[in-house]
Amino acid sequence: MDLSVFLDRWTGLEGGAERANYQAFLSELTDVLGVARPDPAQATTELNDYVFERAVRPSGPETGQPKRIDLYKRNCFVLEAKQSRQDKLNAKFVPNFEQLALPGFQKNQPVSRKPAWDALMRNAFTQARDYVAMLPTDHVAPPFLIVADVGHCFEIYADWTGTGRGYQSFPDRLNNRIFLDDLRDEKIRTRLATIWTDPHSLNPASRAAEATREIAKRLAQVTKALEARKCDPEEVALFLMRCIFPMFAEDVGLLPDKSFTQLLRKSVDDPSRFARRVKVLWDAMDTGGEADSIDATVRRFNGHLFKSTTVFELEKAEIGELLAAAGKDWREVEPAIFGTLLEQALDPKERAKLGAHFTPRPYVERLVEATILEPLREQWDGVLRKAEAAKAEKDDDRAIALIRAFHHELCTLRVLDPACGTGNFLYVSLELMKRLEGEVLSAMEALGRQAGLAFLAGEAVTPQQFLGLELNARAAAIADLVLWLGHLQQHYRNQEGHPNDPILQAYGNIKKMDAILTWDGYPVPQVVDGKETFPNPQQPAWPVADFIVGNPPFIGGKDIRAHVGDAYVTALWKAHKAMNDSADFVMYWWDRAAQILTAPKTKLRRFGFVTTNSITQVFQRKVVERHLGAKSPLSIIYAIGDHPWTKVTKDAAAVRIAMTVARAGTHDGTLETVVRERALETDAPIIEVAAQSGRINSDLSIGVD
Repeated sequence: MDLSVFLDRWTGLEGGAERANYQAFLSELTDVLGVARPDPAQATTELNDYVFERAVRPSGPETGQPKRIDLYKRNCFVLEAKQSRQDKLNAKFVPNFEQLALPGFQKNQPVSRKPAWDALMRNAFTQARDYVAMLPTDHVAPPFLIVADVGHCFEIYADWTGTGRGYQSFPDRLNNRIFLDDLRDEKIRTRLATIWTDPHSLNPASRAAEATREIAKRLAQVTKALEARKCDPEEVALFLMRCIFPMFAEDVGLLPDKSFTQLLRKSVDDPSRFARRVKVLWDAMDTGGEADSIDATVRRFNGHLFKSTTVFELEKAEIGELLAAAGKDWREVEPAIFGTLLEQALDPKERAKLGAHFTPRPYVERLVEATILEPLREQWDGVLRKAEAAKAEKDDDRAIALIRAFHHELCTLRVLDPACGTGNFLYVSLELMKRLEGEVLSAMEALGRQAGLAFLAGEAVTPQQFLGLELNARAAAIADLVLWLGHLQQHYRNQEGHPNDPILQAYGNIKKMDAILTWDGYPVPQVVDGKETFPNPQQPAWPVADFIVGNPPFIGGKDIRAHVGDAYVTALWKAHKAMNDSADFVMYWWDRAAQILTAPKTKLRRFGFVTTNSITQVFQRKVVERHLGAKSPLSIIYAIGDHPWTKVTKDAAAVRIAMTVARAGTHDGTLETVVRERALETDAPIIEVAAQSGRINSDLSIGVD
C-alpha cells in the first residue's frame, strides 16, 4: 500500500473499537513496511507462530479461559492493539510551560511533552507483558513489545535478556512513541520493519561493544608507550580517564562540538604543545571558566577527576591514537564493557586477554532484573494503579503525591556490589533504575501540571546510590568514571537539557577494601618471625544497602591457598567459622550476603550473585542449605544453574556459570533452564530459557529435594 494512502486512511480515525479495526490497520501497515502479512490461524495452536489472535493460557491452579494476543510473531514481538477516543490530531505534543529549575535541567529549556495521562496505553503494555509470561515454555520471550493505538501511534519496548521481565522504552524514553506521521521518515519505517524481520540486529549492545573495543585498543597503544617510559600505572589510569571524559563531553554538548578533537588534531601537528593545551583545558574544567586551548568558556565539571592534572608528554603517534578514539560516537560507548577493557588495557599481563573477563551485558541484565528491577517494577505498577484511580476521581494532587513518594524511595535506595571491579554491575543497575525513573517522569509529565514536576527539585537517581567494594585502587577509580559516564548517558536519553554544575560529584561511593576479611592493623599484615600474620581476623562490615548484586572472583576451593597464601587462608577460615574449608571463594560473598539478608531489622531486600555452576556441588551446596534451613531462613527466588560464559575472545574463561537471587523468608521461585544458546562469540549472545516455578532446592532444582 502507498504510504500516503495509508496515512490518509487511518490518521486521526475516531470511533469504532479496536476489535473491528486493528487487523485491517496492521495488515495494511505490513504492506507499507514491506514485510509479510500475518499467516492464517491454524486449528493447532502450536503452529501459530505469526498470527492474529494467538491463544495463550495463564499458568497456575486457576488457568481459566485462554487469552488472545492481538498479533504475535514468534521470537520477534507481542503486539497489543487499542483504539482510544481521545483527540488524536495535533496530539504529538502539548504546550510547553515555564520550566522549573530541576535537577538534570537548566531553566527555560523546552521540554518535549507526550499527550495527557493515558491509562489505556499503560494498561495495554501491562497486558502485553503478561501475555509473554503465558507463552509456551518452548517459546522464548520475544525481544519486543508493541502497543498500537489504532490510527494514532505505536509505543515500542525491548528486553534483550530473554526473560521477558525487563521491557523498557526503545530506543529510549524520548523516542519510543512513533506517531503515524513519523512513518514518513524512512529510518522509522526501517526500524519497524526490522522488528518484524531481524529484531536482534537492533540490540544496541553489539554496536556499542564494537565501538568500545576499538577505543580500548587505541588506548592500549598509548599505555604501552607510557609503560615503556616507566610512568606510574595509577597516574596513567587517571591521565587516560581525564582524556576520555572530554571526548564524551564534546559529543553530548557539555563542551563545544569537536573542541577536544580539534585540540588533539592541532597537537598531532605540534606534539610539543599537547601537554600545555590539555593542562589548560583540565584546569578550566576543574573550576569552570576560560579555556584558551579550545577558545571557549567551559562549565565546572569537577567532582575530583580534574583536581590533580598530571599530564604526560605524548609523541605524534600516541596523540593520533587519542584522536582516533575521539572520533567515535561517545554517546554509544558501553560503559559496562569500557571499564573492563580500560583496566585490561592498563595491565600488561591482561592485555593479551582483552575482554576475556567481561560479563556480557545480557547476563548482567538478567541478574540485575531479577534482583533489583523485578520488585521495583511490581511496586511501581501498584503505584500507577492507585494513581490512575485517583486521576479517575479527579484527585490529581493524590496522584502526584503517590508518584512523588515512589520517586523519593527510588532516589534513596542503595545498591552494593561487594566485588565491583570496574563497575559493570553497578553501571547496569544505575542504567535500569534511571530508565525506571524515566517512566516516573513520563507519568508526572502526563499529568500535565507544573506542580506535578516540582517533586523532582533536588532529587534524582545518581551515582551516589551505587556502592562498590574493590581491592584494586585503579579498578575502583575506573568504576567511578564508568558510573558517571553511564549516568550522563542516561540523562541525555531520558531528559532534555544539560545537568547543573558541577557536572561530576565526589561521592566517594567506591571504597578500596577487602570485602571478606579485616584484622587488627588492616590493611597491613603483621610480620612475625619473617611471616605475615593477620591478627584478630573478622568479617568486615559492608555498607548498608537495599540490594546486593555482583560477580565475585571465580576461584575454586582447592585453589584459594595458591591465590592468596597460607596466612590469609588461615585467617579467612577463622573469621568465617561457619564455612567449610573446601568452599569456593565466591561462597564467602554468598554467605556474608545471606547473613545480612536474614539479620534482624535488616534493610537488605534481595541479593543476587553470578557464581560458577559448581554452586550445586556438595561443598558449595552446604552453604546454601544452611541458610535455606535456618531458623530465620531465606529462599532462592530466581536461579539458573548451568548458563554459558562468553566466548567473545579465543582465550575467554572456559567455565559455565550459575545465577542465584535470594530473599528472606519462605517463598517459591523461578528456575530457568537454558534450552538454546547461540552467538556466544559476540557481545550480544542469545540465550533461550525455559522456566518453571516452585520451591527451589539447594542444588538449584524444583521438586523432591
